[in-house]
Amino acid sequence: MDEVRETSAWVASRSSHVVVDSSGIEKVVNTIDSIPKVEWDFEGIHYFDNGPLTVQYLFVLDAMNFCFWPDKDLNYDDLASGLKAALQKDKSAFDADRLQKYTGPQLRELLNWPRPLPLEDERVRLLHEVGIELERSFDGKASNLVEQCGKSAMNLVALVARHFPGFRDHSVYKGRQVFLYKRAQIFVADLYGAFGGQGYGEFKDISSLTIMADYIVPAVLQQLGILKFSPTLASTIEASGEICPGTEEEVELRACSIHAVEKMRELISVKSGRQVLSLELDLWLWASGVQSESLKHHRTLSIYY
Repeated sequence: MDEVRETSAWVASRSSHVVVDSSGIEKVVNTIDSIPKVEWDFEGIHYFDNGPLTVQYLFVLDAMNFCFWPDKDLNYDDLASGLKAALQKDKSAFDADRLQKYTGPQLRELLNWPRPLPLEDERVRLLHEVGIELERSFDGKASNLVEQCGKSAMNLVALVARHFPGFRDHSVYKGRQVFLYKRAQIFVADLYGAFGGQGYGEFKDISSLTIMADYIVPAVLQQLGILKFSPTLASTIEASGEICPGTEEEVELRACSIHAVEKMRELISVKSGRQVLSLELDLWLWASGVQSESLKHHRTLSIYY
């Protein structure tokens, strides 16, 4: 995860479309008495049985946890609750051999969604990838993948990225490779949240995670005055224009968000003497964003977030 922090800081030091405002960070931190505790399943939308099936559910969920915005009625809750209902109805729905065979219409039926999903072909492709590699390397079970990490969040992110190409959330910025790993990190964070830091959710280095750079958190940070956007970028976002994946603007939005929250976390620690996890800040910021109907976020068609 040092690569995520280091390359994000490198982008932030060279960015021109997005600027991390240190005074904005200080203002926000000064208004925070304590980070509001947001429960992992605060909406009651996730499947949980305290066992390996929950791990399988979370891995399938995070394999498809990206790009909801093209369908204005679709959001993360629909995916999480749809998969939960499917698993409650049929405990073998996410068996590795079945993941390899789903089609777009079958996925829609699984989620009880009435029309094609955004990037549906990619979602199906990633389900197949997960099923094939789980069967080949982990006896079909995501719980075996987790057990191989030695209770290390960093090891699990690396394992996931090594075995499952769809989780390799990299980009190139001004000739340098940048590592972001949103969905690999959120799988670890989901395990930690679901299992309360115990069992499959126990990680001795959970503090190594950064935030999960998506399209909600940058918008919340901008609203708070922590990120400043160039006039051109701000007008593109305001007009709901698309920003292509891999462009300087898109990489800066994500990398500067990671760097800004790391700086925020460090300042909270200095001022309060308490250690705050980046994932706690991430959940707080994300929950604030999804509950704000007026929030304008950037729009990028991507399988990574």
